[in-house]
Amino acid sequence: MSTQGSGPAIEVEGIVKRFGEVRALDGVDLVAAPGQVLGLLGPNGAGKTTLVRILATLLKADGGSARVLGLDVARDAAQLRRRIGLAGQYAAVDENLTGLENLTMVGRLYGAPRAQARARGLALLERFDLLEAGDRGTKAYSGGMRRRLDLAAALVASPPVLFLDEPTTGLDPRSRLSVWGMIEGLVADGTTVLLTTQYLDEADRLADTIAVIDHGRLIARGTPDELKDRLGGERLEVHLDDGADTEAAVRVLTPMSDEPPSSENGVLEVSIRERSGAMVEALRRLSDAGIEVDDLSLRRPTLDDVFLALTGHAAEADGQGAEIP
Repeated sequence: MSTQGSGPAIEVEGIVKRFGEVRALDGVDLVAAPGQVLGLLGPNGAGKTTLVRILATLLKADGGSARVLGLDVARDAAQLRRRIGLAGQYAAVDENLTGLENLTMVGRLYGAPRAQARARGLALLERFDLLEAGDRGTKAYSGGMRRRLDLAAALVASPPVLFLDEPTTGLDPRSRLSVWGMIEGLVADGTTVLLTTQYLDEADRLADTIAVIDHGRLIARGTPDELKDRLGGERLEVHLDDGADTEAAVRVLTPMSDEPPSSENGVLEVSIRERSGAMVEALRRLSDAGIEVDDLSLRRPTLDDVFLALTGHAAEADGQGAEIP
């Protein structure tokens, strides 16, 4: 169980980081409450990993301040490193060691006696479904096994704050769900998690609060529901029959919305004012205009819609098409 105080677990004020002429972070402010998941979203190159590296004391900021568990990431770096865990985009596994030896080594680096470090390693191997492979060299591990071992290593010291930088990129759906369950279990035990991801379904399920970064700036912040509500109410999706007059359909549905319906490949999307009776009204209008409809549905805006509206393009996760068993 975490022993965090009553203040924020993570607090970032005006963080700036430059690489030459490029401002990777340009005055970012963030707060994460204890025992919650802060999801950090943004396109490639937005500054997410740079911020994680600053908070994990691996990189020094050029301006602003950041505190984790009340400790300044610059002044109190040595003390802070003993209280945080980090799992990056690429598994940091020593291929010359077995799985258990990797975890035991990490425990020893944290100062634990060998027997205690080994016991902790065995417990984590079991938790991450790696116990049978614990005595095998990690060179023979699959990509998914390496990722799980890396996550286990980040938990050796039972850190109250855990930084996860795109932890499920490239994993197959089953492995992703397994990692999600592990993260939810950690949070239930009081761990604070900062999660960077480009999988919006991942952020929607796990994050209590979401911050969206683009070009080094914070452009939106709120709960998943609050961000979705910024785009308005529910949306009507109309799939027209092949050959139907799309322009005519847009004209007849426009009075139902405060903004012109969007259309792409025969699918219209209408942000409706009133949910009640919207489907019946849309069908009546289209039928009166002689426009055939293949399908009609109501849906709430998703985080994909939010991301598209905020950044101007859809999210694309690195290795999204790849699977690592």
